[in-house]
Amino acid sequence: MRYIRPIWLTHGGEKKDFEVYSCHVSPDGSRLVTAAGDGHVRVWSTGAIYNAGDPTYDKPKQLASMSHHSGTIHTVRFSPNGKYLASGADDKFVCIYILDPSAPVHTSTFGTNEAPPVENWRFFRRLTGHDNDVQDLGWSQDSSILVSVGLDSKVVVWSGYTFEKLKTISSHQSHVKGLTFDPANKYFATASDDRTIKVFRFTSPGPNATAYDQMNNFVLEKSIAAHFSGSPLTTYFRRCSWSPDGNHIAAANAVNGPVSSVAILNRANWDGEIHLIGHEGPVEVCAFSPRLFSKAPIPANGEAQAAPHFVTVIACAGQDKAVSIWITSNPRPLIITQDVAVKSISDLAWSPDGRNLFITSLDGSIVVMMFSDGELGHSVGFEENEKAIAKFGGGRKGAGIVEGPNGLLLEEKSKEGELRGVEGRMGALMGDGASGPSANGTAENTSAAATPQNGAIGVAEQRNGANEAQVPAATKEPAKDPHAAKLESLKQRVTFTKEGKKRIAPLNVSNSTVGQSALPQAQLRASTANGQGLPNDAPQTTLDLSKPVDGLPKGGLTALLLGNKRKLALIEGDEDGQAEKRVAVASRDGAVPIMTDTADGLKLSKVTTPSQGQPVTPEFIRPAVTNPSLSVSQVRLAVPKLRSHVVQTFGGASGSSQGGDARDRDSSKDQSESQNEVKFEARNPTAMAPTGRYEDREPARLAVTKKGQPVWQDFLPKSVLLMTGGKSFWAAACEDGSIYAWTPAGRRLTNALVLESQPVILDSLDSWLLCVTAIGMCYVWDMKNMSSPHPPVSLAPILDIATQTLQSHTTRAPAVTSARITSEGRVVVSLTNGDGYTYNPMMYTWQRLSEVWWAVGSQYWNTTDTSITNIHPKSGGKDEPKAKEVSSGVIPYLEKHTTNETLVRGRAYFLQRLVKQLLPREGYESFEASVSMAHLESRLAAAMSLGARHEFQMYLYMYARRLGAEGLKIKVEELLRGLLGRIEDGAPEDEDSEAHIDTSDRHWGTSSDIICGWPRRELLKGVILILGKHRDLQRVTVPYAKVLGVTEGAIGKAQDDMMIG
Repeated sequence: MRYIRPIWLTHGGEKKDFEVYSCHVSPDGSRLVTAAGDGHVRVWSTGAIYNAGDPTYDKPKQLASMSHHSGTIHTVRFSPNGKYLASGADDKFVCIYILDPSAPVHTSTFGTNEAPPVENWRFFRRLTGHDNDVQDLGWSQDSSILVSVGLDSKVVVWSGYTFEKLKTISSHQSHVKGLTFDPANKYFATASDDRTIKVFRFTSPGPNATAYDQMNNFVLEKSIAAHFSGSPLTTYFRRCSWSPDGNHIAAANAVNGPVSSVAILNRANWDGEIHLIGHEGPVEVCAFSPRLFSKAPIPANGEAQAAPHFVTVIACAGQDKAVSIWITSNPRPLIITQDVAVKSISDLAWSPDGRNLFITSLDGSIVVMMFSDGELGHSVGFEENEKAIAKFGGGRKGAGIVEGPNGLLLEEKSKEGELRGVEGRMGALMGDGASGPSANGTAENTSAAATPQNGAIGVAEQRNGANEAQVPAATKEPAKDPHAAKLESLKQRVTFTKEGKKRIAPLNVSNSTVGQSALPQAQLRASTANGQGLPNDAPQTTLDLSKPVDGLPKGGLTALLLGNKRKLALIEGDEDGQAEKRVAVASRDGAVPIMTDTADGLKLSKVTTPSQGQPVTPEFIRPAVTNPSLSVSQVRLAVPKLRSHVVQTFGGASGSSQGGDARDRDSSKDQSESQNEVKFEARNPTAMAPTGRYEDREPARLAVTKKGQPVWQDFLPKSVLLMTGGKSFWAAACEDGSIYAWTPAGRRLTNALVLESQPVILDSLDSWLLCVTAIGMCYVWDMKNMSSPHPPVSLAPILDIATQTLQSHTTRAPAVTSARITSEGRVVVSLTNGDGYTYNPMMYTWQRLSEVWWAVGSQYWNTTDTSITNIHPKSGGKDEPKAKEVSSGVIPYLEKHTTNETLVRGRAYFLQRLVKQLLPREGYESFEASVSMAHLESRLAAAMSLGARHEFQMYLYMYARRLGAEGLKIKVEELLRGLLGRIEDGAPEDEDSEAHIDTSDRHWGTSSDIICGWPRRELLKGVILILGKHRDLQRVTVPYAKVLGVTEGAIGKAQDDMMIG
């Protein structure tokens, strides 16, 4: 062993060297980083340090120097993947640096003796989350998270990918001064002045993890206080360390009676009886060597021997200015060095090979202890470390903790089904090396032990775990390269002309091989994430908005089905190619002509009547006659074309109507069931009037048939544009702007309703009828009571009329994609820009329920969970409302429509670019959290306005969880006060009241004990139970819990009845 202390290895000042508080060695061992009181992070070359005594060594010593902190830097750490460098200081910030491969553009600071930088360590991100000094940092073994601790008693977890704050843990009661990570990537431990070490269990988050996703991650596993009850509080650090085999934690500043010691804690039960005693003062830092050692050297030729016993090496130092080296096989220290520094030792760092120990001190010195081979033992390779931590689940990303044998069986079945699906659907198509027909129709015999092409993993290998190395060498045959013949045929052939000139013969690529293409064949590759053959199962982004989605290739649906190269068939009498010209003109205008692939080529498809189900809409007769009011209206909607036959099909075997426009009809019904359907059809006149005058044309004939038998028939003087109906009435809209209605038996309900322009949308549900006219007026009628809930309302406010008219020229406004009526008579409209609206008849205004802004900024935007069945309970109970469900599913429907419009039109691409530019800016650190909170509040208000009972409860509990995670006391108190209302103990419930729709409980200020169909007491109990686990909010929640009697133990029923959203 020898010491190295280069005179240039220091953070020099004008009068004295600055205190050095931290050091760390890069994963490749080529760099040493130090942090000191001068506010600089300096990166040194370890090669220059090791060769400090060699005068011929002329390579750079200091590689870089960064100064982005405004105070003393207490800790600095490289990420295990070597990509990032993190530093924490007393300015409350954590700074992230990234190594830029380009050469540094700046030189040394003017007026200083700083050497010019050699490496370009670029400032990447500043993390804000602490309220006091940052004392220590730590990275997980897979670099997926960064954890910082400080004097504010907080433990802050950051994402190692986006550096977003995932969670703030306030479990400690005093300054947190130390941190260490489990090499198996399952736990991390923190040491605090509250005289405890707390162990937290976690699962590595994915690249797109958010704070909401990790609310149940990073949970406290154990709080250890037995060995620290009398530890002094005068230490600057409590830097603990985890052994490389994952078995022990070395805890600094422990006590064994009156003596200072280092406690060795065992994994799993988190206790220990071993103490390292010998230091005269408190130990501030411990550091395990990253390598395992053996007493005897491991044979390099791989000869068989008994299982070796590996030991670990640990270094300890502290206020007594001494360094001790211990090994687990010896009860006494292996090495003790006194007076290594003048002041306390602040940090220790081992090189990756375990042969060099770097020591920093508060006197400004940086010392290196170099050990020779065999002095500490014989180091073994990192593969032994991996074997040692494999028993703890190390190296298995996302394995988690198994809940029981049923969980294992389910996991096995899931993987088996997934593998079977890959074999069945993709095997032959992608050429994954499985046995099957080849390209020329012959079967290929492939062995399970053979190496798959292009590095793919063979299916048989994965199933039985066979390894190629297990096959005896004598039975192996040299594998033949399957591409050898192809490569031989592709070699260039050199020829010589009569003049002696060298020529290369051209190669016919299409005939270079027999029965095979010259292009590379697609293979089913196994995606590896870490070079160990493990699949990369990290979650990808839920909604990819980076670019617009174009679902069809050039040429539309025809090109997708038939290809772009197929030509039109020759048609008799079409020598001029009129059909081809018609297709070209239609394609240029954006239409998609429907073609039929025949033996002679492509032909234009003809309309054929299906044998069953909904008939095909016939060709239109002519455009509908429009009203002159369209020429002066701000809103102009397209009028449907007049067709010869308009038909709507309703119901099923029972003959009852299922909806207004048959939009939920299942097209897979059999022939017998389709015969029982109820059809409402209208036949418009196609020929000219016998008198030759337009006003004398034939009437339109309407008929309703059930099971093929006529129910009733009627005639209208004007042609029919739209029809709808249900179990309460039938309705038809004519081209002159009039609407007729009939009872199910065919009796006229009322006189013709005359509107100002032609209807363009007609929808019905139960007793409600909705009509949208060509000038954007929405009419809603209750056909049972012959009334309307509100006057006609215009679509102009939601079509951005104000925005369009303010511009210097006419621009295209968003169009209406759908307009529907709810069971309460509320109008729901969706637009092509992705926005969704509803009209509030109590406030006489439109309300926006969904927009693209939430899709790009909210963490709660989930496009895969918009089914209405996910909102209703699976089985009825006493929670079921006596009144029918009102407007359930409107919010998920509109959000799903927003997602579809966003993907198809690509509008969110520019919004996402804006969001990405805003996030790194100062002042926008909480942007994503604020938008997510606003999205939840918007959902909550929409559910209350629509009377969506189950959605309101689900969104309320989601909102309560977010408030608890953020610790927003003011909003929590406001929410609880709003839910409390005027609750009276023992308030009777009117259980015998008739089921009806009551809108008096649709706002927070209602005096009723019911809010949005739920008893206030029940909702308040659920919110209290959600917020009760947050200690920082208990001062607010406990009084409400006492009022409800939750603290008296009557919470079992509330926990069972509470819906988990």
